[in-house]
Amino acid sequence: MTQIDDQGRPEPPLDGDETSTLLGFLEFLRATFAWKCSGLDAAALNTTVAASSMTLGGMIKHLAYVEDHWFSVCLHGQSQQPPWDTVDWKADSDWDWHSAADDTPEQLRQLWEDTVARSRTLVDKALAHGDAGQLALGRGPGGAPTTLRWILCHMIEEYARHNGHADLIRESVDGLTGE
Repeated sequence: MTQIDDQGRPEPPLDGDETSTLLGFLEFLRATFAWKCSGLDAAALNTTVAASSMTLGGMIKHLAYVEDHWFSVCLHGQSQQPPWDTVDWKADSDWDWHSAADDTPEQLRQLWEDTVARSRTLVDKALAHGDAGQLALGRGPGGAPTTLRWILCHMIEEYARHNGHADLIRESVDGLTGE
């Protein structure tokens, strides 16, 4: 039975196998990110801290992009999904971060939630045919083959790093603190 903490986050299993532990930590970190971005309006989502141009809104859109890239493109070898498929990444390699200021909080949250739901489905699809050691159909960094295990670990790292950023930005917005 999944334990839910005071912020509504599912605790990773203490006695799970490799895959359920990896997925448990990824879900915990996704829920942490959702908590840090919850209830904020457009002004709050566009707040920056110190010298950084990073915003929670940009982070939401970036993590939606990262989810799609690793689970759709890399794991399953699919083409990029909208809106990523029409972006001129050579003209603006940080388009996901910059363009978020033009989106409403509802659009950003919906994009991230839809992408996370698609990612969950794609992971389930992959696990129906193998374990975390299976090779992805697409390529990883530098065009090298990678495994589902590597992708899950990378996504855990991605969320953990950005949750630290989200902590700082959210605290500057309204004083909300916590892991």
